Amino acid sequence: MSSFDHPALIRMIGTHTLALRKAQPDAMQAFGKLATTAMAEGAISAKHKELMALAIGVTQHCSGCIGFHVKALRRLGCTREELDETMAVCVYMGGGPALMYASEALAAWDAFAPASPADSGAATPAG
Repeated sequence: MSSFDHPALIRMIGTHTLALRKAQPDAMQAFGKLATTAMAEGAISAKHKELMALAIGVTQHCSGCIGFHVKALRRLGCTREELDETMAVCVYMGGGPALMYASEALAAWDAFAPASPADSGAATPAG
């Protein structure tokens, strides 16, 4: 199981990318626009796009991606059951290495849990 503190990891990434945003503002703004456009509601819901992005992060072994996309999934009302099914597809497609990062994604889910069960939003559908 991962020993990552995903909330701290994404804070650290945000802090360290500030220098790159200042040094390469056009490139970073273009990346931000690409992300915003690609992840916007459309024929595919934002939640399902985040599940896809998380699956890619898991199979590409990207801990930062796991942290950012799990946090977004929590905000979008994803359920643990949806996360579990997505992780099963990751393991199917990515084998043993994906299983290790799927475990990390599950740990990140727990790390981003709201302070109380009433704040989870699990019963509220996204979109």
